Amino acid sequence: MKKILRLFSALLFINFSAQKKGKDYSDILKSKNIYEINAFLRDAHPDDPRRSVLKPRVMDMMKEYIKNAQPGDTKVKQMQDWLAMLKRRPSTKISFEEMNAIIKQKQIAKYQKELQMGQAAVVYTPSTSKNVYVAPSTPEVAIPSAAIPDSESSEFNMLMAENPVEHKNKTVKILNSLFDNDPYAKECIVMIENKSDCNIIVRIEGVGTTKYRLPVPAHGDNSIVVQKGDYLFTSIVCGAQYASQKTIQKPIMVALGSSGKK
Repeated sequence: MKKILRLFSALLFINFSAQKKGKDYSDILKSKNIYEINAFLRDAHPDDPRRSVLKPRVMDMMKEYIKNAQPGDTKVKQMQDWLAMLKRRPSTKISFEEMNAIIKQKQIAKYQKELQMGQAAVVYTPSTSKNVYVAPSTPEVAIPSAAIPDSESSEFNMLMAENPVEHKNKTVKILNSLFDNDPYAKECIVMIENKSDCNIIVRIEGVGTTKYRLPVPAHGDNSIVVQKGDYLFTSIVCGAQYASQKTIQKPIMVALGSSGKK
């Protein structure tokens, strides 16, 4: 009877795991796909009995991939990171707080380098193009036209062309915000990641005259320190209008657009 109950419990865990994410993992034990097994370990219930089989298997597969990878293979770094995580935890799943910490550390390293090297660390070439390529639309962005004139290019170039003193002051302010963990601070940092093929300007409008403009290069990111409060975020992403209301009480990252490249 106890054996039957254990089997029944195991089946419940399996069904619960699959239904929870809407994915079919019924044949996962037959899988030889690193990404599929890795996804299962992230999604599955902690007590799913298949974990004990699949975790060591996928770790061996990752080691084999790294061993046989060609020079310059960009997937190697990802496999190495996953292996390191799997040695310490049940899966490569990370929490929202951990993700924020990773982003924060990357931003700190970026701005510390800029502060040490000066504005020479920032390489930017003003855009002279009259038209921009329109990337495929995403759920957050309205459907754009085929090609549009870059009506914001002059403003974008002007915002990007900070003088050395302005750039240094901005960098110091951002670093101070990144290191500041005071929940009572009146300001916090907003990071915008631009995944599109077009340069964009994100306009952040608050109450009254509180307004910010942040230029973000195509396939790049940029950060700004703002007063905490309620804001309307707007932008034109490859010809498509973006608008979102956000309450800023702690550091956030907003990703816009998607690349048109495969």
